[in-house]
Amino acid sequence: MMTDQQRVRVFDSQGEAYKLAFQTFLDHTDQKRNARRWLQQVVDRLPARNVFIDAGAGNGEVTRNFADAFERTIAIEPNMYLLKQLQQAVPAAEAIGQPIMTAEPAAQGDLVLCSHMFYYVPAEDWLAHLERLVSWMSPTGVTIVVLQHRESGCMNMVHHFLGHRFELRQVADTFRVKHGDRYEVVTTLDPANVMTPDLAKTYAVAEFMLNLLDIKEPPSRHEVEAYLQANFTSPEGGYRIPVHQDFLQIHARTSTTLA
Repeated sequence: MMTDQQRVRVFDSQGEAYKLAFQTFLDHTDQKRNARRWLQQVVDRLPARNVFIDAGAGNGEVTRNFADAFERTIAIEPNMYLLKQLQQAVPAAEAIGQPIMTAEPAAQGDLVLCSHMFYYVPAEDWLAHLERLVSWMSPTGVTIVVLQHRESGCMNMVHHFLGHRFELRQVADTFRVKHGDRYEVVTTLDPANVMTPDLAKTYAVAEFMLNLLDIKEPPSRHEVEAYLQANFTSPEGGYRIPVHQDFLQIHARTSTTLA
């Protein structure tokens, strides 16, 4: 029987081990930089930049990147630990410590952003969350949901060990069928990678990624390391894990609101 040390760890999202694993991911990926560049292009094209709503704002890192471009920022984060960090990072933001389905932003957003949050919402509730986000959007605004692409190398690994995929394009299609007469719905793939120098750091990133799900039966460390070596070894040395992102954009065809 395997010991806990021989299995993938199950993280407490507020624990030190999770924070260290997340930092290892951040230190070795261009995902956040690429996302910022992509989102900046959207912000630059907005006809108005009055209100920015960041739903699932986490520690405020992304919120801070774009808050100065808007007259008013509303940040929604139900996790109290992250909410405190958010308030320190973006003190001018109006912070709402509630989930998306109960939060009531006091203004419509020219940009409504929800970045890498849907992992933590049951799949059967995705459409309701998406509709809720769109209902906060100003008539000339845009709603953007960001999530890992379902068949990136990272998500293939999650599927291999845990049997699950995050189907953002599927909920986009469902929304389009239901509301496509009023809203343009476009999903764009933006490439990104994790580049690590050795197996230890690659494994740390893999543990972090596998913890996107509630792990019932943690795989063994040996199995994960073998998978990493078989699938992500880079010809240039080290390891390369594709972590491509999908950007789902929704905006009104005409001046309309979602009831």
